[in-house]
Amino acid sequence: MITHHAQHYKDQVIALLAAEKLPVADLPDTLDNFVVAIEDAAVIGVAGLEIYGNYGLLRSLAVSADYRGRGIAAKLLGRVEALAASKALTEIYLLTETAPGYFGSKGYVKIIRADVPAEVRQSSEFSRVCPQSAIVMKKNI
Repeated sequence: MITHHAQHYKDQVIALLAAEKLPVADLPDTLDNFVVAIEDAAVIGVAGLEIYGNYGLLRSLAVSADYRGRGIAAKLLGRVEALAASKALTEIYLLTETAPGYFGSKGYVKIIRADVPAEVRQSSEFSRVCPQSAIVMKKNI
């Protein structure tokens, strides 16, 4: 598995996210802060970071069903967290409907929406894409 910047693989990223029922309509035009895992020239995993001031919003962490259980998500998450640290971000936020246990095991804690900085709450993920029922989590960097 090799991780790459995602821009060159945008069509495959969209296909993987759609297959995993994750939002694609609001993906940024350039996937500058997204990384992908590649095997046999195919995207098998993706993770992205949107930046709002000193904060990051983790989005689009997905691994193809055939490749789960191999630690790929953890490697992608680690790359995104390292990227956040390199950009001097102080916290990473995320919304999840299906994986609070996974993110909890990686040091993220559940918070309420009101505790999310206004910059991050204005993102399309918070304001339009993810339902109010989604769990909000945070990790200090």
